[in-house]
This record gives sequence, C-alpha cells and structure tokens, in this order.
Amino acid sequence: MIVAENLGKEFRDKDRGVIRAVGNLSFSCQPGQVYGLLGANGAGKTTALRILATILAPTSGTARVAGYDIRREPEKARQNLGFLSTATALYGRLTALEMVEYFGRLHGLDQAAARRRTLALFERLSIDAFRDRRCEDLSTGIKQRVSIARTLVHDPPVMIFDEPTSGLDVISARTIVDFIRECRDGGKTVVFSTHVMSEAEKLCDTIGIIHDGRLLAEGSLQELRARYGHAGLEEIFMRVVGA
Repeated sequence: MIVAENLGKEFRDKDRGVIRAVGNLSFSCQPGQVYGLLGANGAGKTTALRILATILAPTSGTARVAGYDIRREPEKARQNLGFLSTATALYGRLTALEMVEYFGRLHGLDQAAARRRTLALFERLSIDAFRDRRCEDLSTGIKQRVSIARTLVHDPPVMIFDEPTSGLDVISARTIVDFIRECRDGGKTVVFSTHVMSEAEKLCDTIGIIHDGRLLAEGSLQELRARYGHAGLEEIFMRVVGA
C-alpha cells in the first residue's frame, strides 16, 4: 500500500524565493485500488509522485511504500514499486527486448527469469513484433508500452503512473488504460495522475483533486457527485479548484 503523511516540497528560486510545490499532502491507497490525482499543470501532481517514487526527497513529512519509509528505507521502497511518466526515457541504441531484460537484471532477476517475464509482458502489451527493433526507431505509443514493460518487469506490488497516456493515440491510450485496470484487478496498489477526466472516471476508486500543492477534495466519484452536485468529473473539478 501507499500512505503519504503531510508531504511537503519546497524549491528555492533566486528570483522568486521559496516556491512551495506540495504542501501537507496526505492520502492512502490500498492493494487492489487505483488512487487518481487530478490537477492542472503546476498543481503539484508530478512532484508528489516523484517524492513517492524516491526520485525527490520531501522537505517535510514522509510516506510509506509497501511498508517502507521513503526517507529511511528508499532502496527497499524502490524495490517494491514501478514508476512511469511521460519523461521516462529508453536507451535508444538498445532493442526493446534488450531494454526490458536489462532492467529485469538490475532488479535482481536472473537471465532466464528476465527473458520469460519480458516476453510475457510483450505479448500482453501487443508489442512482441517490435522486440528486436531499436528503441530509437519505435513510435511514441510503442515506446510507452515498452516503458510500461520496463516498469513492470520485476512485478512490483506498487505502481505509480504519471500521465501515462499523454500524447498517445486513442488505441495506445486504450491499451494502457486497460493494463492499469488489470494491475488493479491483480491486487496491485496503483497511484495514477491524468488530465483526461474520462480516464479517471473509468479507472479510479478514489479521486484526489490537487491545486497549488494542496489536496482540496477526495472521495469516490459517487461521493464527489453527491458532495458537489455535478454528475461529470470535469464540472466537479472546476467547482473544486474555483476556476
């Protein structure tokens, strides 16, 4: 599971001084659930998710990932999570197969186990036909599917997806949404951020709306509808952030 406790992150800018990207953010996500973080650009979503993934250190507060404190046990937390964002890069000169197998070995899988796991993921993501192509020659959608395979090759119990469908065509985006749903149904803990309200409506068991680094509203879609008097998530979101 994931438990965030009063997470805060500040950056210092020589012109603007202290910038608060995230302030006192608390939420939790259980196994077999998808927690959706919704927010406009600059709301603090990516910063929060990078803190959970131990890429950034929090200024205040902490979080537990699969039972491990991200401050005191970051390596163990990383061993139990997969993190995917639109900025996740692939090594262009490696083939898709080499890329994912390489990360499997980094996570401690032996060669045979890394190959089995990689091939199984390629089949599920419908990218087996591209396994021997260099990553630099793949389309954006196929690259993102390879990135998902890289993220999942060690079968982590916790998954963090930061706008995974951004910039993708409809078919590639649908494949990724379906795969996130399978992660949830398989008992994984999933935290997911998106700008696409229809994705959040389909996937998320709990939705958190973040604005200016603060969590302004949280609940299931049904709870948010009852609280704010709107059926559509876009209308709820606009009401919450006061836009």
